[in-house]
Amino acid sequence: DVPVLDRTAAQIINGGDEPLLRGGYIISDAVNPQVIVLASGSEVALALSAQALLAQQGISARVVSMASFEIFEQQSAEYRESVLPSSLTARVSVEAGITDPWRRYVGDHGISIGIDHYGASAAAGVLFEKFGITAEAVAQAATQLLSR
Repeated sequence: DVPVLDRTAAQIINGGDEPLLRGGYIISDAVNPQVIVLASGSEVALALSAQALLAQQGISARVVSMASFEIFEQQSAEYRESVLPSSLTARVSVEAGITDPWRRYVGDHGISIGIDHYGASAAAGVLFEKFGITAEAVAQAATQLLSR
C-alpha cells in the first residue's frame, strides 16, 4: 500500500490506533442502527455529518471507517460481521474516488457515492458539490434506501 496525501484541509478524527489496525471499524454507532455509512480518510468526517443529519430525521446510523479493505478482510468472520452485520443491508459508502471497491460492502441493496470517471478539475469543495459528495447527499441516499 502506498500512502496518498492531498492538500485539502481535513477534520482530524482520532478513533485510536487499535481499531485502525483492524482495517475497518465502527467509529460512531447508534442504538439499533437502521443504516450503515461507510467511508475512508477525509470522507469519514462527511459520514459523521450525515449521521447527525439522519439523527435529526429520527434515523439511527452506524458510521464505519474503512482504512484498508485488505486488512479488514484478514479479520475473523465474527469481527467483520460485528462491524457490518449481514442483517443490515441499508448501506451507503462515500469516497472521493471510484466506487467499485465499495460494492462488496454495500451489496446489491446499497448506494455508493463517489466519482467514477476522470477529467474533472477544480477545488475539492467544488467537485464534491458537483458530484454529490456531501453529507446531505449521503443522508438523502440513506433515506432513499430506507423508503424502498
